[in-house]
Amino acid sequence: MGLNIIVLAKQVPDTRNVGKDAMKADGTVNRAALPAIFNPEDLNALEQALRLKDKYTGTTVTILTMGPGRAADIIREGLYRGADKGYLLTDRAFAGSDTLATSYAISRAILKLEKADIIIAGRQAIDGDTAQVGPQVAEKLGMPQITYAEEIISADKGKVVVKRRLERGVETVESPLPVVVTVNSSAPACRPRNAKLLMKYKHAKTITESQNASEDYINLTNDRPFLNIPEMSVNDIDADPKWLGLSGSPTKVKKIENIVFQAKEAKQLTAADDEINELMKELIANHTIG
Repeated sequence: MGLNIIVLAKQVPDTRNVGKDAMKADGTVNRAALPAIFNPEDLNALEQALRLKDKYTGTTVTILTMGPGRAADIIREGLYRGADKGYLLTDRAFAGSDTLATSYAISRAILKLEKADIIIAGRQAIDGDTAQVGPQVAEKLGMPQITYAEEIISADKGKVVVKRRLERGVETVESPLPVVVTVNSSAPACRPRNAKLLMKYKHAKTITESQNASEDYINLTNDRPFLNIPEMSVNDIDADPKWLGLSGSPTKVKKIENIVFQAKEAKQLTAADDEINELMKELIANHTIG
């Protein structure tokens, strides 16, 4: 008997290219001004899901992402690497959501999908670094959660065994299913695209993308239903609009600054013991070490 796994993935702005236009006046991220990429730790999470699929026959991996229409790229990327299907949670009402509103929308969407055995997500997204969405989804669904996962060792007989990477070591824990697992960047990197899957899913589109495309994909998607990427709106997940978007987000960005680090002074040392001792005392005094 296979597992039903949902991978929570996010399309994020590439924070390596942050410029003066990166933020809007209301404190939200100006995503149109930054290149969009697959959140790195969500790729680690996807790899753990795919390894379970390789291990347990009949396992299904579903990508769930929330964002604007272009976030469908994340679903296609997941399909190219081995996921079976995906859902795009998209609606103007979701715009400006913080972690609380995001986790509410995602949890409502999960309740509409086939019951999951394991929900896997990256520990945090690089555009926020809060590490809150995964645990908040678990709380809203009433599921146990395992954080800082580095490897999902097994998932059978109604329980999951996970290796966690902590600050001062490693521990192995066990939890009953269903469970939410968040994965560290120290977990194995995601496998590359599969050439056959790329050819199979390269025309996979949401209904909005199909309608806006210059080509006619109706006959193609009718013949190959797996190319249809379903969209879910506020109405589809029976969500309360007051808990979504900016109105449902108590977190507000007050100020953002660009910080440029510069070397203001330099010090040259010889190998003399007294100079090394002075350096060690200085580093300990300013808490660089120790």
